[in-house]
Amino acid sequence: MNTVFCSDYSRQAGEDVIGSATNYQTYILVECPLPWRSEAFSSKWVPENLRILVQEVKRAKLPIIFLLIANDLSHKVNQTTLLIYQRKEGLSNGFCKQEFKLGNIEQVAAVVQKCLSGISANFEVETSTTRDILVCTHGSHDKCCARYGAPFYFKVTATTADLCLDNVRIWKSSHFGGHRFAPTVIDLPEGRYYGVLDQDSFRSILNRTGDIQCLNKVYRGWGILPAALQILERELILQNGWDWFNYKVAGKILEQSLDNNTILAELSFEKPSGSLYTYQAKLVKDETKTQQLKSSCNATQELVVTKYAVGSLWPTSSKVMSYST
Repeated sequence: MNTVFCSDYSRQAGEDVIGSATNYQTYILVECPLPWRSEAFSSKWVPENLRILVQEVKRAKLPIIFLLIANDLSHKVNQTTLLIYQRKEGLSNGFCKQEFKLGNIEQVAAVVQKCLSGISANFEVETSTTRDILVCTHGSHDKCCARYGAPFYFKVTATTADLCLDNVRIWKSSHFGGHRFAPTVIDLPEGRYYGVLDQDSFRSILNRTGDIQCLNKVYRGWGILPAALQILERELILQNGWDWFNYKVAGKILEQSLDNNTILAELSFEKPSGSLYTYQAKLVKDETKTQQLKSSCNATQELVVTKYAVGSLWPTSSKVMSYST
């Protein structure tokens, strides 16, 4: 019997990856040695107090995701890195980071509880790291992440070393959705998601150089925007080029038809100069790209994946700041 990989099926179907980034207010990344079980937080090295906290947050349906992370040194070091990324409000370029170096993983739950309550916690450190890139390698959860994610992690770790990018860390990560787009990545602190990556597209994203059109294939969307607006943001990226990654953005859905076939969306962005622009767009269900697919290798049923196209796009306001010398 031939093994069917959901990522192969998605690629063969020509699925557009845009609109698949997930919205979270907070990412909590806990360094934990491998191996990880399919349910990551039931893994051997995860302490009971952290397991209970994760379950409580899930039950409360808070917009928080807990992920296990590791690199090639995680099983050798005698400390645990804890990263907490919290979303900035209003016009934003992503998430704010807090980093902690803890003596052991048993301390994680208490520090996280303090931070989520707005209480300052000990062990916070300043680092020169400006980007944490998570590669899903969680093969016990979905075999595509072992088949495509694990070798991709190995290659991109070597790439960043070759480029001498000391301010970028590459982490193996537990599952964060979208196995069928393996190898799949989250780029923090921005919170942008990418999938079906290869070495060339990853290098472009890393350096923000090269043909911006590569994002048509690999950009899953920005986790600070609702899924439907992610197609609009990609349209504006392609119009503005890599400069867009320096802009602050906010977006919202203004109206939605009862059948969800049309959406009126608004997206505002501020350039580094202080100039502010607002666009509105009519998003229309794209029948040619809406498909029935298996969301993972283990899925027993197909699900309908609705995709939108930008039907029309128009500016509604602009405010250009002028500075006198």
